[in-house]
Amino acid sequence: MNTVKYDKVLDARGLSCPLPIVKARQELTTLQPGQVLKVLATDHGSVKDFQGWAQTAKNIVLLGQTSEADNGREIYVHYVQKKA
Repeated sequence: MNTVKYDKVLDARGLSCPLPIVKARQELTTLQPGQVLKVLATDHGSVKDFQGWAQTAKNIVLLGQTSEADNGREIYVHYVQKKA
């Protein structure tokens, strides 16, 4: 998943549900159609939250999700593309 190219990073680490989604929605308004937002989150619930959002929203595509360890803490990475 490290090959996904992104245009902007949103650091939502330390935020609990639903704030990673709320912040991502706000950030997407600053992107052009086709651009990709990389979201970093520590809330495990964000994995299903982003999947659900992608299924119901008409203006985004969830390109992928991954996780990585950072000093013993799990970081969940979401790649969201803004549709035209």
